[in-house]
Amino acid sequence: MEAAALRYTNVSVGYQGTPVVTGVDLELSAGQRLALVGPNGAGKSTLIKSILGLAQILAGTAVVLGNPPARARGLTGYVPQTDTLDADFPVSVRQVVMMGRYRQLGWWRPVRAADRQAVERALDRVGLADRARHRFGTLSGGQRQRVLLARAIAAQPRLLLLDEPFNGVDAVSQEAIVRVLRELSAAGTALVLSTHDLAVARDLADLVCLVNGRQWAVGPPAETLTAGPLRRTYGSSAIDVADGRMVLVEP
Repeated sequence: MEAAALRYTNVSVGYQGTPVVTGVDLELSAGQRLALVGPNGAGKSTLIKSILGLAQILAGTAVVLGNPPARARGLTGYVPQTDTLDADFPVSVRQVVMMGRYRQLGWWRPVRAADRQAVERALDRVGLADRARHRFGTLSGGQRQRVLLARAIAAQPRLLLLDEPFNGVDAVSQEAIVRVLRELSAAGTALVLSTHDLAVARDLADLVCLVNGRQWAVGPPAETLTAGPLRRTYGSSAIDVADGRMVLVEP
């Protein structure tokens, strides 16, 4: 039987011995999509970094693709909330996506035909094959996010992590990203994404984990994205449910 893509059992994560999120119990299978939902500062990014082995597991048991998190990093793709690439740096879109192949290549081996093909497929998948020679910094914010997604999927990960992938993204790019994520999960890639957008979580995720310093609920969107769990997660924020839509209203 194939190991779960992600299994956290009563996990606490944090930095330098200080917990940021506690009581996390998650299990994600190949092809499933998990949304992490919670307010700013809730610990969503820390939880994602713990899956990459970049934040400490302070308690409990964390298994990623059958391994401790850090050992599974080579099988995992990551799209950060903000990228460190300087928009003025003279690097092409194709070169940015090729960075996703460096784990297979190493820094000392020449680019192979298979690497070039993987890069072209990834760019085509996000609808930016025609921008391959353009300088990365000249693209719109949504296009740059699609390039970063292409960089991650060029490595052909079994688990893909995305930290707020729709922040500042135009409608065309959001639609393209959602389409790619659905295709990836249909092919067996497990997905974990953090988002503030309840509509995205409801429409895209198979499972939703509500976090704010601790895990407050986990389960299908129909069970978690309801007034009770959301009130517990967001504290003093009120939840209005009208016409089937949920809105967070600050008091």
